[in-house]
Amino acid sequence: MEEYIKFAAEETQISENFIPVSEKVKIKVIHFSPQSKTNNPPVLFFAGWITLIAAWGNVLKEMTKDFEVFYVETREKMSSQVNGQVDYGVEEIGQDIVALVDFFKFNDKDFILFGSSLGATSILESCLYLKTKPLCLVLIGPNAVFCVPRFGKVIIRIFWPRLYLVLKPFIKWYLKTYRLDVKSDYAQYEKYCNNLDAADPWKLKKAALKLSKYEVWDYIEKIDIPALIVGASKDTLHTPENLHKIVEKMPNATYLDLETNKLTHSEKMVEEMRKYIASL
Repeated sequence: MEEYIKFAAEETQISENFIPVSEKVKIKVIHFSPQSKTNNPPVLFFAGWITLIAAWGNVLKEMTKDFEVFYVETREKMSSQVNGQVDYGVEEIGQDIVALVDFFKFNDKDFILFGSSLGATSILESCLYLKTKPLCLVLIGPNAVFCVPRFGKVIIRIFWPRLYLVLKPFIKWYLKTYRLDVKSDYAQYEKYCNNLDAADPWKLKKAALKLSKYEVWDYIEKIDIPALIVGASKDTLHTPENLHKIVEKMPNATYLDLETNKLTHSEKMVEEMRKYIASL
């Protein structure tokens, strides 16, 4: 577990397992357990689309001081073990979350669902089906919709995954030019480039096709679990105005603006999570 030590507080116990979430899919879960007992509920952590764990290093190092954390590498990531044809959309990842909550046998209101971007949206989807409810949701930049331009959908449909190396520079250019505020947060662009470099192109194509059709608006009002929705007003990729609409439609949601993607991936994010849990 040496590769994960740098992402954990001192003397954290770390283990790694592949957990079956369906007949065809096993996903990697990295378990961080603080050395000292904590009264905080355990955290099920779901990062964004194809996100590498290194992107959350600062958050995990702070969080594992006083939270037990189950960091989940969702099915679209390189590490998932897939046997046969499966899909990689929000609906499928949402069902994986339901399966994991059942697997760990959490008690009602005795755990936290924490997620970012695609992970956060998938948590919202899972809330429609959870038998055991979490204490709260902590969601960073959940996507109400996944904006794929029309020409992008055409490229995705005709794209042969073996040519990913050819297409990847174009994706990076599009993100830098049209979707990210690189002047305010260049580190976000670098992080996404690293994620794209490590992505599985076969899973990437199937996921992109499914995600381009997804929206949360039909069900968001049904979710009454306490939720902290964290935005970054300078992060245009996650459409700040949609986050405000999500908060308005959810009956028990609180909004927090941390301005930049860099701050949502920092120790401050964990400090704000602690404050929110204390307020409950």
